[in-house]
Amino acid sequence: MNSPRHDPAHRTLTVVGGGVIGLTCALTAADAGWRVRVLDAGTDERASWVAGGMLGSLGEGIPGEEASLALSVESVRLWPALAKRLDDPRVVTATDSLFVAASATDLEYLRHLADFVWAGGPRSESALQPITGRDIRTLEPSLSSRLVGGYRAIGEWSVDNRRLLEALRATVATAGVEVISARVVSLTDLDDPGPDSQILLAAGLGTTALWPGVELHPAKGEILRLSRTRWSVPPPGHVVRARLHGRAVYLVPRADGVVVGATQYEAEGMTDRTPQAGGVADLLADAIEVLPGLRTYELTEAAAGLRPCTADGLPIVTRVDARTVVATGHGRNGIVLAPGTAERVLSILEGVEE
Repeated sequence: MNSPRHDPAHRTLTVVGGGVIGLTCALTAADAGWRVRVLDAGTDERASWVAGGMLGSLGEGIPGEEASLALSVESVRLWPALAKRLDDPRVVTATDSLFVAASATDLEYLRHLADFVWAGGPRSESALQPITGRDIRTLEPSLSSRLVGGYRAIGEWSVDNRRLLEALRATVATAGVEVISARVVSLTDLDDPGPDSQILLAAGLGTTALWPGVELHPAKGEILRLSRTRWSVPPPGHVVRARLHGRAVYLVPRADGVVVGATQYEAEGMTDRTPQAGGVADLLADAIEVLPGLRTYELTEAAAGLRPCTADGLPIVTRVDARTVVATGHGRNGIVLAPGTAERVLSILEGVEE
């Protein structure tokens, strides 16, 4: 579907969705000279409100998901420029990640993962170093002595997802973007500022109701937020991604504690955002096994979000008619894919890419 070339003096963009994807796309368009407004339905509609904020492509290097990995690798390269644009040092919480294993079997799994990323899959900008159990305790003395080895991924960042949303909102405002609290029920309710107006649907799962041809399904994911007390060991300085007897758990540092995640349940028509006791119990047990000092932390939040997923695991970023572009279906990777998605959306808006 061909996209019209727009008059630079009159280009207007309405972004439906105020999550990380919508706001990053809004900022990129505003920086390119578009007049932009964002219609934000609120916190409950944002999958990015319940997230760990890991930016690494290595952890997404799953055999069979080469296309998804390639998108992650490309978007990770754009993240330093986005972080600099936001100009908030509190957003980035770590610049390296540790992939750690609790057994020889778990370590072999990580070795296969590393071989895929570095031999069979797209190359990442990060440096991957094998580490021993002793290395792990040198880098992070509070981690369990039972961890046998793994990898250090230098350059695998993490961000505080909620500070990221705050920083994006502040930066888009400075860039001249108008953010309006509004729930869009139908695209026919949107006013048409003129022939050069465009709409970007970045409303997560809500995109399907606005454009029924977009097929998405929800994946429920639970995360925990733990806060340090005066008796607690400090939070880790790295992202810790552990393989624990065949299960995965991650610990992502925050200024005052850690985020622990994440479960995932998929069911057609799922709308419930209430955390389940079993998921919370499993996450806590695994996290404490990896970092025993978490026992003295306070459990300040157990939350669940609904991630917008597609059948093939790839996001939908495309033009659907002469006025409307869609950017959704990022699943668990919305934050890491945000700058890459924004660049692609801008190319579509400006007629460079279909």
